[in-house]
Amino acid sequence: MAGCTCRCRQGLLKLIQSLQRLVSGSLAKDKIDDELEMTTVCYRPEGLDQLEAQTNFSKQELQILYRGFKNECPSGVVDEDTFKHIYAQFFPHGDASMYAHYLFNAFDTTNNGSIKFKDFVVGLSTLLRGSMREKLEWTFYLYDINRDGYINREEMTEIVRAIYDMMGKYTYPALKGDVPQQHVDAFFQKMDKNKDGVVTLEEFIMACQEDETMMRSMQLFENVM
Repeated sequence: MAGCTCRCRQGLLKLIQSLQRLVSGSLAKDKIDDELEMTTVCYRPEGLDQLEAQTNFSKQELQILYRGFKNECPSGVVDEDTFKHIYAQFFPHGDASMYAHYLFNAFDTTNNGSIKFKDFVVGLSTLLRGSMREKLEWTFYLYDINRDGYINREEMTEIVRAIYDMMGKYTYPALKGDVPQQHVDAFFQKMDKNKDGVVTLEEFIMACQEDETMMRSMQLFENVM
């Protein structure tokens, strides 16, 4: 079991890195199979046409992703520990465990403790090829930890602290304990338009669209992909 888990982690990390090159255009189409070490088995996920309609990936790209996903993780699901291990490799100088936890929950739309292929590819489609509003809606969902449709100060503080922990001491050498809270106060000053103590989706989107710096800070995950 340990060997299968390790292989799944390594394989999905390579899958994500290859997907990045595919999306950026630096990975040649005729070399994709070699890059992902795919077998000649042609996996066909159920509802391929439906997934094509739900995402911004072509049918060929979905087949490539599915073959890689199933080839490297035959169980067809990724658990939270595996996801954390993969994400931590992008941030070797910090502790990415808490931020990865929140990301995992955002991908796990059915709240069953695992990410299936559909969860994986729908989330990636939004983050990599979605419209600006779709990306911001996904990010809002990430920050809305308790899924009540609002972001409160406690939720934003948890996410911001997790980001600081993930970036590590090499990025913020003189970080003081109150800096995350200062950032949360600044965010709420701009986002909470009616000063009711919570941020709605529309307030979140409007604030991000009006402030380019805030827009970039709210899309950290996209920068990793």
